[in-house]
Amino acid sequence: MRATIASLVSNALLLTQQAAAAPTDTDTWNETTVDISGDSSADSFSVASISDWTYRRWNGANYACKCYPGDPCWPSTLQWNLLNATVGGNLQISIPPAASCYNTFQGLLGNISTYNAAQCADVHANYASEQWQIDLPTAGLWTYFTNDTCRPTTKPTDSCTGGYFPTIYIKAKTIAHIQAGILFAKNNNLRLIIRNTGHDFLGRSVGWGALVINTHGFKDISLTNSYRGACNYTGSAITVGAGVQAFEALSKLHSLSPPKIMVTGECATVGVAGGLVQGGGHGPLTNFYGFLADTALEFQVITADGALRTANAKTNPDLFWALRGGGPSAFGVIVQATYKTFDDYSSSGTTFALGPANVNNNDTLWWDAIAKFHSYSNHFVDNGLYIYYELYPGLSFRVQPVVGVNKTAAQLEAVLQPLFNDWTAMGLTFDKTTTNYSTFYELYNALFESEVAGDSALTGGWAFGKTDVAINNAGIIDAFKNVLNNGALLVGHMWNGGHGLPQSQWADSAINLRFRNVSDKLITILPLSGNAPLAEKEAAQRVLTDVVDGGLRAAGPNGAAYINEADPFQPNWQTAFWGTNYPKLLQLRQKWDPTGVFYSVSTPGTEKWEQIEYSTRLCKKL
Repeated sequence: MRATIASLVSNALLLTQQAAAAPTDTDTWNETTVDISGDSSADSFSVASISDWTYRRWNGANYACKCYPGDPCWPSTLQWNLLNATVGGNLQISIPPAASCYNTFQGLLGNISTYNAAQCADVHANYASEQWQIDLPTAGLWTYFTNDTCRPTTKPTDSCTGGYFPTIYIKAKTIAHIQAGILFAKNNNLRLIIRNTGHDFLGRSVGWGALVINTHGFKDISLTNSYRGACNYTGSAITVGAGVQAFEALSKLHSLSPPKIMVTGECATVGVAGGLVQGGGHGPLTNFYGFLADTALEFQVITADGALRTANAKTNPDLFWALRGGGPSAFGVIVQATYKTFDDYSSSGTTFALGPANVNNNDTLWWDAIAKFHSYSNHFVDNGLYIYYELYPGLSFRVQPVVGVNKTAAQLEAVLQPLFNDWTAMGLTFDKTTTNYSTFYELYNALFESEVAGDSALTGGWAFGKTDVAINNAGIIDAFKNVLNNGALLVGHMWNGGHGLPQSQWADSAINLRFRNVSDKLITILPLSGNAPLAEKEAAQRVLTDVVDGGLRAAGPNGAAYINEADPFQPNWQTAFWGTNYPKLLQLRQKWDPTGVFYSVSTPGTEKWEQIEYSTRLCKKL
């Protein structure tokens, strides 16, 4: 299946056909007639010299684009071979996970014979496994943004094209490999993607024609009981490499005597040193300690100039602030992160559900029950609970789990009892299970379920302020009905990012201050095949942005959107994601990445960047 870098990159210089290439109904234009000196306005990056860019015209506008196979600015075979030598032979062609089920993979760099019966059987057995996909170098766990052009098949003669998968990747083994990749992308104006796990709902781990730097191999973990650093904190801490996942860090902490914990996401496979912390990082412990970003003590980070820098409260403090919630893949590549850790406590968890049988298939009664549940959002988070729930069409409501950290089962049920009393008075029947655990770690492993990879959907979301719940819960439930009536699903996370964190620390990170006063953060999921017709995709995006999420935004004017789990194409995303912090983040993006080496959609300074020609080329509008 493997092909040499030299042969395929040479092919790219002479391409006469590209199976996954951009459409042919576009025009190049005479760059000498355009001022490409760069736009110095605060909402864009400067443009490099003419020779570094490909110039395109799309939908009546002019663009300066990154370099792709077949462009005059695409690096030569010699340049690629030199990069391969620099990174220790770890430069490889990116091939979709299911390519082994096809006779031929048709990529931007040429065709590769890929069929392998044993590997194809492995694909069919494991395609839905998160960890299997994570351990691949360039896979996207959810496939909508890959364009789904190479899914598992039993027909090897079918077509497997690259879709929106990256083209080449570096499986980095050292910090120097990452630095070399960043500088190569910068000097050759390539689209660059940083990937650890690929656990991303917004397609930021994949991109047509891109160079990927895979950091998943950086698995070092070290612990201390008495941190000595740039801040006044002297407690316990953990230092993790860029590839460490939550389950690995938590397992290491649990092995201590006494055991420790740290803030992570609710999904155990998510990495803890990359996009999670750069987006903020909420999870079951957010009510107690804030976001993962709030617990960060120091980063080792490679910036757009290829330099390895320390970022903490005293060294590069502006970069330290921005890296804590200011946007994934926006300010640098975190290769090492140090976080506070905390004592682990005995905890309790509850699960319950309402289905058609619980309400005698009465739609009105079911929605009344949901409204009652949601009316207690503020009560739940004010009492330190974390709640994960799912709301699906067909009268399907499932809560797994309610988490009571440092609470007995009796204490947890006492907080929930007012809701259960109301449901009983409404004539509902329901089952609930509450269990004591000796540690939070044991609860986490027992009650939080693994997610499924390989699905395709558009993702949006919104968080409701406590004020919204207090004065407009009925309007919120109407918005929930609107979500389900338009074919979408709801996943809720009840927490408050300011509940256990002193107010004096709320502004120490770039996280939107509105998250300090929310009680329910939602993810909306609109199922849609990645290879659906373009018109269908455009229509679905409008439904998600304007109808599904639009109703949530209208019902929750005091809320916010979480950058890692929301619609990046929503109006006023700058304010929705970062609120009053956005102007400062914009200035810092200009300082730390003035030419746009890094990119992920709807992050500070990307206003003029678009993926044109049917979501292929990454370009800046001129």
